[in-house]
Parts: sequence; C-alpha cells; structure tokens
Amino acid sequence: MNEMLKAIQSRLSARGPFDVHRPVSQEDLQQILEAGRWAPTAHNMQNFEIIVVDDKSVLKKLADLKSPISQAFIRENYQQLSFSVEELKRKKVGILGTWFPAFMRDLSIKPKPEEKISSSQGYLVKKNPVLLIVVYDPSKRAPASKGDTLGFMSLGCVMENMWLMAHSLGINFHIVSSFNDGAVEGKAKKILGIPKNLNIAFTCRLGYTSTPERYLRVRRDVKDFTSYNQYGNKHDC
Repeated sequence: MNEMLKAIQSRLSARGPFDVHRPVSQEDLQQILEAGRWAPTAHNMQNFEIIVVDDKSVLKKLADLKSPISQAFIRENYQQLSFSVEELKRKKVGILGTWFPAFMRDLSIKPKPEEKISSSQGYLVKKNPVLLIVVYDPSKRAPASKGDTLGFMSLGCVMENMWLMAHSLGINFHIVSSFNDGAVEGKAKKILGIPKNLNIAFTCRLGYTSTPERYLRVRRDVKDFTSYNQYGNKHDC
C-alpha cells in the first residue's frame, strides 16, 4: 500500500491528556508549521495566521475559560451517536456514545450543574504542552465563493497538512472547538491579543500521550459514496 495512504488511514484524533513534561521540539514544530504554510488555499490567498501557545500561564488562562453546552449541540450530537460497537460498524459513520457523559447519551437525563459547563476541553488544554490557534479574516473571501466556502475549505487544508505532518513525526494531534464559540472566542482573543477583525477558525492540541490511543474508527466503503457519470450510478463500483 502507498505510504501516504497508510499515513492517512492511521491518522487519528488523540482525545486524552498529553504529557506536559514532554515538549514538542522546535524542529518538529517548525516542520508542522511549514506543512501548514504549503497547504493549498483558494486563489493562494493564505488567509490565516497561526498563534503558537506554549507558555503555561497563558495555557492556564485559556483552560479556565468555560462555555455552557448548548441544547442544540446536545441534540445534534445525539443524532450522530451509535450505542454499540456493532451499530457503529454497521452505520460506518458517526461516533460511539460511550465517549460522552450520560446526559448526552440519554436526552431524558438532565445534566448535573457542573455538567452544564463544558470543562473537559479546559482540562485537556491544561494537560497539554502546546496549542496552535489558527485565525482568519472573515472580511476577505475567495472571489465569487458564496459563504466563502472555498475559504473554509482552505482552512481545512491547512489543518489536514499540519495533522498529517504531526502524525508522521509521532506527535499526537487533537482539535479543540470551544475557543471559536461565541463569548468564549471573545475572551480567548483578549487573552491572546487577537485583533477584533480576526476570528478563530480552530485550535490544535499537540503533544504526546503516555499510552497509544486505540478506538474503533469507521469509514464508508468507496462504493458507498462513489457514482459514475451520473449521481446514483453505481454500476462501475
């Protein structure tokens, strides 16, 4: 099998805490940033900036930010859950419900007061040697790209390039979504001195886990999403 395809298939999201006593070397960090630098972007706009956060005091300030878990997230997340390994294998999409607390697996259960505030990502940020925070200017868009779809695709390319490079270096990678959410984003921008005209696109945790992450990863088969010449024409699959 092609080595690049092997890397793509073995890439995963490391959801556990990282070893705060094992920093990511500057040499490896520069390679990850270099990979982001060469990501394809619409019209070569390169509409992104990256903030490297490795100061423990700044990491703590970011980790201490709390955001309420919205009912919309709980409801829409629930729709993506499988409640057994067998169900996940059969569906080939979504995630295992066992990764989430009880109130997110059973909508009839009311969350405890402390569960109404998302703090798990804060814990993971604190247990982490370095963050990469990617920001962009929403006032700039790829020409004739409705909703700046091409611009967001470009940011995804930056993410994937850095993720695959980190994976090739044996460095764990995890996306933190809480810092680009509403009021939390404003507080994070203030802590980091991010100008008001820039938005946070996504945040990456980089580091090393003490034990390898192992969990079921599923994908649809190629024949499940491929048509030939007309949508729904599967005869050549």
